[in-house]
Amino acid sequence: MICDTLETRQLITLGADGILVRGTYHDVPRKTTGSNIREKRIGVLFLNPLSTPRALIGDSAVYWASSFAAQGYPSLRIDLPGLGDSYGEVAKDLLTFINNGGYAAIAAAKVKEFSERFGLAGVVIYGHCAGGTTAIYAASACKECKGLIITDPYFNAANMLTPKLSPGMVDWARRTKVGEVLRAAYSRIREARRKRGNGTLPGNANVNLVTHWKQLVSSGLPMLVLKSGEPAALGSNKLRAGTFDYLEHILAFAGQRSRLSLHTIEGTNHSFADRLGRAAILEHAEFWLHKHFPGEAEEAAVLQTTTAGHVSHGE
Repeated sequence: MICDTLETRQLITLGADGILVRGTYHDVPRKTTGSNIREKRIGVLFLNPLSTPRALIGDSAVYWASSFAAQGYPSLRIDLPGLGDSYGEVAKDLLTFINNGGYAAIAAAKVKEFSERFGLAGVVIYGHCAGGTTAIYAASACKECKGLIITDPYFNAANMLTPKLSPGMVDWARRTKVGEVLRAAYSRIREARRKRGNGTLPGNANVNLVTHWKQLVSSGLPMLVLKSGEPAALGSNKLRAGTFDYLEHILAFAGQRSRLSLHTIEGTNHSFADRLGRAAILEHAEFWLHKHFPGEAEEAAVLQTTTAGHVSHGE
């Protein structure tokens, strides 16, 4: 692993498996001599949503990762091969590649490497939109994953516009109001044509992804799903009439072992990059992290108290 350090962040390259990916590591506050702090922590790994770089729109992932680290959860934002700062070939139809779990093995390997390199007790994978798809597949493939935070997931198999669109055009279609209308119209047409479902699922469901998701929910893995309030065609946000509710379907299937928390954040958009969305994601995610992995939060409090006491004594 190569690293360049700047204050509490490190620009790192992970490549223990021969596949090099670039990332930014957000460290927790430095330990104070004499404080009783555990070595093993839970880390958070951020994955790319489609072709968006690891900082996410408006540097929102930088904000969340820094905040998580300050609360005792070391965080790593990586660019998967071919995306952002990481070398590699990008699939011609990137969305279909992701929907089929194309990045799953690499992401799972990087979760393992992140955990081992920094001596973590485990890793929570953070995935937004298409990054959530990769997160679900990766979580099924690595024992080091101890939880999932997913924002605006989708469970349709097909590209909601056309597989010939470039990743940049797909990003545009997902972020803009015009793109939102096109996605919704195209989705209604596709679902009307595909009445043959798999069980209760619509015909254009990503059955493999839904199966992995069901297995994870049923296993009792802690999960946090956050949705934006704007309508969308991917089954991830406030539903339009006739759109299949994948999350309700999975919740009904999950049973008593489920530890899935689901919240809708009204007033923000799909990127969660505005002030309201950034704050709401942070509030829900930190509450969830403290609930399921409380040791890290307690240690952060010890650090803050010890540091404050040290400064006061020095004055």
